[in-house]
Amino acid sequence: MLKVSDIHTIAVFTYGNEKGKPVLVVHGGPGLGTTPDMARFFDPKKYFIILVDQRGCGKSKPLGELEGNNTEALIDDFEKVREKLNIGEWMVFGGSWGSTLSLAYSMRHVQKVTQLILRGIFLMRKKEVDWLFEEGGASNVFPETWEIYKNAIPKGERRNFLKAYQKRLNGSMGDDEKEKACWAWSWATSASHLHPKSLKEIRNELGKNKNYLALSTIELHYFINRGFFPRDGFLLEDKNMNKIKDIPIVIVQGRYDMICPMTSAHDLYKKLPKAEFHTTMAGHSAFEHETIKYLVKATDKFKNQ
Repeated sequence: MLKVSDIHTIAVFTYGNEKGKPVLVVHGGPGLGTTPDMARFFDPKKYFIILVDQRGCGKSKPLGELEGNNTEALIDDFEKVREKLNIGEWMVFGGSWGSTLSLAYSMRHVQKVTQLILRGIFLMRKKEVDWLFEEGGASNVFPETWEIYKNAIPKGERRNFLKAYQKRLNGSMGDDEKEKACWAWSWATSASHLHPKSLKEIRNELGKNKNYLALSTIELHYFINRGFFPRDGFLLEDKNMNKIKDIPIVIVQGRYDMICPMTSAHDLYKKLPKAEFHTTMAGHSAFEHETIKYLVKATDKFKNQ
């Protein structure tokens, strides 16, 4: 555990060879936390693998805390971890929201990043958030689970689902409404795989670790605030892309990703023509066969560099 502010203490997990090539693994969500499986993309004899539960997530304390929880703080936390472990520079590996945060970190600390592996690209643009949480995007592909998300909100509030969920998830409408909203918010998880699990299976998994309350509140916190970036499309601006254009980058994107659609990866690749870009016959999850293959191929490529 590493105390990073008066409020927050973050959980840090290390695997592999302490003398090996260091890699920071950046989890998604926002709010999801890490699992040991995230270390399995790396050769443990060659890599020193660092997993960090971001503020309010996983084993970090206090769970679900929103105060002092923003993108700049998370970037600063990674630097504190790097310095604590006496690491000069490291590779960065992130998917989904983890790709967003990996890009933001690399733009701020380009001299500390040796390589960048990104999966399931999410750039925190309004159209990407709306695709998942407003009608007319993923709702057209998964109408049966979208109904659960939609029906948790009265008809008069459905013009802006994020604001409607914010009222409930912040607890201002009582614990029962908050609990109901948390479960309904989990609808998007059903869209994570090319061959999706049932919502019942997903809820059983979420219920086991009790982190679903933190996940939904932190996720909404970041989406409502557009990732705390100054403008829509900020990460894709030329001045920011130019900062990282010479870092060796591998992008792996599921063709049928319903959480972070292919267009975002395509937009990023157009800005980073030196990057290596792989499209897989997969959905959003990092743990689908073809996506695993290309992620491991990327880590093997860099392990001796």
